[in-house]
Amino acid sequence: MTSTSNPRDLRTELETLTTEAFRPELAEIDQLPTLSIARLMNAEDATVAAAVARRLPEISAAIDAVAERMGRGGRLIYAGAGTAGRLGVLDASECPPTFNTDPSQVVGLIAGGPAAMVTSVEGAEDSQELAKTDLDTLAPTPDDSVVGVSASGRTPYAIAAVEHARALGALTIGLSCNEHSALAAAAEHGIEVVVGPELLTGSTRLKAGTAQKLVLNMLSTITMIRLGKTYGNLMVDVRASNEKLRARSRRIVALATGADDAEIERALAATDGEVKNAILVVLAGVDGPTAARLLEESGGRLRAALTAATD
Repeated sequence: MTSTSNPRDLRTELETLTTEAFRPELAEIDQLPTLSIARLMNAEDATVAAAVARRLPEISAAIDAVAERMGRGGRLIYAGAGTAGRLGVLDASECPPTFNTDPSQVVGLIAGGPAAMVTSVEGAEDSQELAKTDLDTLAPTPDDSVVGVSASGRTPYAIAAVEHARALGALTIGLSCNEHSALAAAAEHGIEVVVGPELLTGSTRLKAGTAQKLVLNMLSTITMIRLGKTYGNLMVDVRASNEKLRARSRRIVALATGADDAEIERALAATDGEVKNAILVVLAGVDGPTAARLLEESGGRLRAALTAATD
């Protein structure tokens, strides 16, 4: 895929994108009272969930494919520029504290590197070579999944990342907010969440950004559920790295087991604070080392470990 280099051609291309469409009915929005603008914006945002709902079959298929590969030790890798890239980095960075994943398991690549999280890096999103270089530092394998994220669906960095990953045998997903996008066409799994023109023309940090965050939340969260990182709707793999999370750990053990405070403290002490292990200690009546062994033999899946303990 080659990027459009002629400014006139690029302008023509952008004018065809739903995310870039001008809305004449909002041409005097700056003259409205603040409350009226807030109501308009809130009404716009309320349409995003429905747009995501229309793509749930495609999202679900992508999740199952990702979970299968991660179950074999693969990684989930996001690649994007600007807001899309930042959303990928955000989702990846929240997986270790939420699901106790290794930081290398879910990774966010943003055009321009870490500096691009807080400032614009000129030309980075147009560089196909940069995408290939960034991806090559991770040495993708067929067990990995690479998600290109781009509201327009035409960002060269995201498309090149997907094309390069696919050539290396990795699973590829293209998430955009325009139909018939080059990004979706480049990927095995195309997810096009069409949210329509923005309140501010072309400002895809708004509805498009919200839609992308919702889909990325689904990709990572449901994949982790499929991998046994939860027990029901409890985050049993949460990493207790501060006082709030330590308190949450105790509450999760209480909700899962119904045990009193003293029993919970004993179980957590016997398992070095590992929530999943502590739940197994309480519910199966085993000691800490046995809980660890059962979980290891069950691939970290608490329900399977409980079944093994009772058998």
